[in-house]
Amino acid sequence: MTIRRIALLTAGGYAPCLSTAVGDLIERYTKELPDAEIIGYQHGYHGLLTGNFVVFDDEARAKANILTKFGGSPIGNSRVKLTNSQNLVDRGLIKPGENALEVAAEQLRKDGVDVLHTIGGDDTNTTAADLAAYLHEHDYELTVVGLPKTIDNDIVPIRHSLGAYSAAEQGALFAQNIVGEHRVNPRMLIIHEIMGRGCGYLAAETSRYYREWLEAQDWVPSAGLSKERWDIHALYLPEITFDLDVEGSRLRKIMDEQGNVNIFLSEGAGVKEIVEEILEDGGEVERDPFGHVKLDTINPGEWFAKKFSKIIGAEKVMVQKSGYFSRSAKSNERDLELIGQMCDLAVESAIKGVSGVVGHDEENGDVLTTIDFTRIAGHKAFDVTQPWFTELMEAIGQDWEPQPTAE
Repeated sequence: MTIRRIALLTAGGYAPCLSTAVGDLIERYTKELPDAEIIGYQHGYHGLLTGNFVVFDDEARAKANILTKFGGSPIGNSRVKLTNSQNLVDRGLIKPGENALEVAAEQLRKDGVDVLHTIGGDDTNTTAADLAAYLHEHDYELTVVGLPKTIDNDIVPIRHSLGAYSAAEQGALFAQNIVGEHRVNPRMLIIHEIMGRGCGYLAAETSRYYREWLEAQDWVPSAGLSKERWDIHALYLPEITFDLDVEGSRLRKIMDEQGNVNIFLSEGAGVKEIVEEILEDGGEVERDPFGHVKLDTINPGEWFAKKFSKIIGAEKVMVQKSGYFSRSAKSNERDLELIGQMCDLAVESAIKGVSGVVGHDEENGDVLTTIDFTRIAGHKAFDVTQPWFTELMEAIGQDWEPQPTAE
């Protein structure tokens, strides 16, 4: 197949890999297929539905490496679910009675796209596979190669998603300043809320980065600068369970002894309990187009703060969220290396006409390969049995158990 036009789109929430991946793909295609045109749909599937795209001209292709120095996405993101027809009608993206999948597929045909690269999570990439299948059924061949993007690192069966390393590192940087607030008031409770709807990876990895920084510092306890006050005193993830009374008693002792408590919290921890409370009180729970609870409307950090502040006798409580700070950062060195490897294979696969999502296949010896779309799924749980995580929890001194798996 002759490749004349290549399209890129980024979708879903931000991650510190989008701008780099776009830049890397442009650079590689400029080298491998200099005569092929490269376009970028604006704001993901929003732009695809409306036919809104930009053409990467000679200047963009010559300076594509500059994109690796920035976070965010130069072509924009949005949360658009092509199977949520009513939401799309309400937003004016399709007309009543139209099939969004058909609209998007026909737009790809109209735009003459031969290769589509989707940079996003499981929804983004499996939707792209549906588009390719539709076009194939209508005698139009489209090669779709996805790149796995999510700071939650929860795509099955991919070992590591792009942007997750950088987000964790940035979350730890954010925490260094926030935890510094622990002496602003006597009996201070600080809650660092970290993104992670159903997977605790980011909170765990952020905690690991933070404690590595902690261990590398010099301390002056006699001057009031103690490692104990700057440490993480509790870490709560969706994958673990704990006894609130036991934890409250433990944290109360820490508060009494040193005057502050620092909690690192995955935003997905406790969501089930929070939603149940809201519904029992006759309230409503807002959801996004994908049916996910809008976490910013239920405020998990505030819920945990309310639960613990009275138990441990906090005089002042601070809840700070590192999510937007972390996810909009540029790629760090570990991600730059991973993105480079995946983009190399993505372009190679596209030229060969092989569709799928690029990643290290956990179910096949962690080999970097282009994984068939039918094997891609979301909501991979963080593995709390990993030695580094159990050692981290032991250092924190927290009693916990793995969350029971639903039958």
